[in-house]
Amino acid sequence: MRNKKEIEFLQRLETAIPGGSHTYSKGNDQYPENSPVILSHGKGAYVYDLDKNKFLDYGMGLKSVILGYNFKEVSRAAIRELKKGNNLSKPSYTELIAAEKFIEIVPGSSMVKFAKNGSNVTTAAIKLARAYNNKKYICIPSEQPFFSFDDWFIGKTQVDKGVPPEYSSLTLKFNYNNIQSLESLFQQYPDQISAVMLEPATHLSPCPSSCSDLFIENGNCIVCPNRSDNFLVQVKKLCEKYDSVLIFDEMRTGFRWHLGGAQSYYKVEPDLSTFGKSIANGFSLAALVGKKDIMNLASINNAGAERTFLLSSTHGAEMSSLGAFLATLNFCKEQKVSEYLWTYGGRLMNLINSTAKELEINSMIYASGPAVSFEIFTKDSFLADSLGFRTLFLQEMLKHKVLITFIAPSYSHGEKEFEITANAIRKSLKTYADALNFGLSNYLEGKEVKPVFRKYN
Repeated sequence: MRNKKEIEFLQRLETAIPGGSHTYSKGNDQYPENSPVILSHGKGAYVYDLDKNKFLDYGMGLKSVILGYNFKEVSRAAIRELKKGNNLSKPSYTELIAAEKFIEIVPGSSMVKFAKNGSNVTTAAIKLARAYNNKKYICIPSEQPFFSFDDWFIGKTQVDKGVPPEYSSLTLKFNYNNIQSLESLFQQYPDQISAVMLEPATHLSPCPSSCSDLFIENGNCIVCPNRSDNFLVQVKKLCEKYDSVLIFDEMRTGFRWHLGGAQSYYKVEPDLSTFGKSIANGFSLAALVGKKDIMNLASINNAGAERTFLLSSTHGAEMSSLGAFLATLNFCKEQKVSEYLWTYGGRLMNLINSTAKELEINSMIYASGPAVSFEIFTKDSFLADSLGFRTLFLQEMLKHKVLITFIAPSYSHGEKEFEITANAIRKSLKTYADALNFGLSNYLEGKEVKPVFRKYN
């Protein structure tokens, strides 16, 4: 049960902020009853509440912190840029260097536009695609949870209140890894589909078999070995066939899978890409990057051409965030951070699955997906997906001071952190097994967590 102090903070949060936080994934309904209500700060792989309790964190700022909280090299770089004025009346030199560096790491790209959050750049990508080919429909996968807070996407979710149906009707859904479901949309809406937007990979792999290992080419480059005809290749061929723009949303995959995103891992070049989260180690920065013939529609030096008003962001090129990006990029290059995350994620995934197997509950709880971005699936004794058992697992991990609503290891997760996690997993899965045998209600404390995308509170 919450103590008086926690209840007070929770009430203050929900009184001052709709939903109690500025992103729904941080809402109180996403965490078990024994989670901290509010945090004071983070350092490395740990976060701290106001009572100085320390938690090993795997959410890492909703997967935005790839190196660690208050990472020395990144913080120093951001402070250096702050001292230059942070936001000037003309483009800064830092802005130019950051743009050139970003273009270098994303194959096939020629121009970049920075913004402060991912929703803005995904919507900008949609606008560019429509301006490019004068078509109106957008295709997205049903299995991928989030692309933007704007109407074109939110109108296709359960929380569509406030979105006119004429907006959401322009967004069509297909099934990831089912190329026929996408091709049928092209046939149903001939010469009307402007773009296909998808996350190239998250816990779902576009390969026929799951990519759960670390693949290395030339000794140091992570590359998927099965890239001749995977789902991404098939989608690209369809887009070329029907003259549609292919957009990869690399918010969750950029820098984690590979510096150039999952597109570099799978060796498939889209027309446009959107990046965010990890690229500045938690600082607010997103990017739209792509081919010149499309990106150039937003230029102001094409004499006589009709303009596309793309993004106009006062703080889009804030120098502190761009300095953080440059420092994050340099460190990730030098220390081969993506490879480290593949390795650590693989060890953690194997630990969860082997422990569950030992307890003979591996059909009810298991880790699945590519090692760098796997998910934990929780089921009841009838093998049905269970939010109650998910809550129990999160609750038990928190009893051992591990906050693990998401699986997003950082460079700061080392051997010590792995051992803490291993101990917590062994004890938590033992309780999970007991709950399967003797009833969930005997072990669950408080309410179940809820889905972000739900129709009613």
